[in-house]
Amino acid sequence: MKSESLSEVHGSVSTNKKGWRKMLAFFGPAYLVSVGYMDPGNWATDIAGGSQFGYQLIWVLLMSNLMAVLLQSLSARLGIVRGMDLAQASKNAYPGWANIPLYILAEIAIAACDLAEIVGMAIGLNLLFGLPLFWGIGITALDTLLLLFILNKGIRIMESFIISLVFIIGLSFLVEMFIVAPVYTNVIKGFIPSGLSGDSLYIAIGILGATVMPHNLYLHSSLVQTRKFERSFEGMKNAIKLNFFDTVIALNLAFFVNASILVLAATAFYMNGYFQVAEIQDASQLLDNLFGKAAPTFFAIALIASGQSSTITGTLAGQIVMEGHLNLRIQPWLRRFITRLLAIVPALVTIYFLETVRWEFP
Repeated sequence: MKSESLSEVHGSVSTNKKGWRKMLAFFGPAYLVSVGYMDPGNWATDIAGGSQFGYQLIWVLLMSNLMAVLLQSLSARLGIVRGMDLAQASKNAYPGWANIPLYILAEIAIAACDLAEIVGMAIGLNLLFGLPLFWGIGITALDTLLLLFILNKGIRIMESFIISLVFIIGLSFLVEMFIVAPVYTNVIKGFIPSGLSGDSLYIAIGILGATVMPHNLYLHSSLVQTRKFERSFEGMKNAIKLNFFDTVIALNLAFFVNASILVLAATAFYMNGYFQVAEIQDASQLLDNLFGKAAPTFFAIALIASGQSSTITGTLAGQIVMEGHLNLRIQPWLRRFITRLLAIVPALVTIYFLETVRWEFP
């Protein structure tokens, strides 16, 4: 068995092209990473920030995005120059006794991020089709099979699928902007840094935590290795440059989505006196009351696309962490099934107790 990261697609994309075709050959990995920056976990903090403080916290989103560009670029450089993903590099750099604790912490971080993504997609299915949350979470488990099918067709097909979901998310929020019609001069003022204290500081920390997610660093350092390029100084320098362009474009798209969610909440809720909206379901209901059926429909479609794309990449990140830290050489479907269970089981248990067991507090 090969020891490369994601060995089934390692070095599978040829970059031996000229001009803009060469640039396009390198584009793709950052789009798979970008969905982690617009997942349902980000939605809650963006909605809370917009409903409580209007456009005031847009600059926090911008600063978080710049930090994400820096971290993801460093992660991509690791994969390009050293030919290792972050999990493999951690295993090689730290003493043996630290490897298992680092693996466990990485899996916990991925499961925690994935939990929000799974529940978010289930909420989207509930809002659009009225499907109970328990069954919606069950449907998200099928993305493991979808991932297997798509990845067997090649990493470029996987990237095209994820990019199409990102396009749906972006288009949905573009339509939302036309529906709610924000005052853009007020939006621009939100880019001016302002003081943070109390609740605004709390939400700003939440925005930062939801934006910079650890599993994206593992994912990016592995995905850049799917490109086959000349392992010379000039070849690696060119790969770093083109991957940086890919990162900047993809993460700026993620920033557009997050900013759109915050602007949507600020325009629809803050400007209408609803200052404590933090739940996605409440946001959808208020959009229905204020703007009619179209607004919550596009909101739910974007939520489903966001949840589906981010759970797929979360599963892939779990595989990378498991392979890198433990060097497990088992069938890909089994690795993905195990990483999927780590997030699905807690979500199912939580929803089961919320929907069937009524706890009474004194």
